[in-house]
Amino acid sequence: TLFASCELGVFDVLLGAEHPLSAEEICQAVGASLDGTQRLLAACTGLQLLNTQQENGQVFYSNTEEASTYLTRSSPSSLLQSIQYSSRTIYLCWHYLTDAIREGRNQYEKAFGVTSKDLFEALYRSEEEMVKFMQLMNSIWNICGKDVVTAFDLSPFKVICDLG
Repeated sequence: TLFASCELGVFDVLLGAEHPLSAEEICQAVGASLDGTQRLLAACTGLQLLNTQQENGQVFYSNTEEASTYLTRSSPSSLLQSIQYSSRTIYLCWHYLTDAIREGRNQYEKAFGVTSKDLFEALYRSEEEMVKFMQLMNSIWNICGKDVVTAFDLSPFKVICDLG
């Protein structure tokens, strides 16, 4: 639900709207079917990512504060890159969870089509994947980076390097 909503841009559409939108307006804006959009919006409402209001028997949707803060492209605190990376890359590994349990080893070869002696070999398997991973890391840093650098006296250091 979260992955699909972010990929379709549902939260961005609602953020840019001047008023709450109907499912019909949202489906047209994101290029999806009405039935599928209605189901997605109902799930997002259940997850408390969307607010609803009814007028004349019709439901209208708007973002919750959390959705606008963390699930839109334009927010400085956006986790969208992280969510999209998880959807397209990390989530692939969950498909092979049963195999991982049976075999007692990671399933990167099945998930990514490459042998992997370590995690980063799979994550950096192409320039495009490396950029996606760096965007993921940057989105996480946008949320917790200030807390990390203010937790310690780093004044003696000129450079900070994240080593994982």
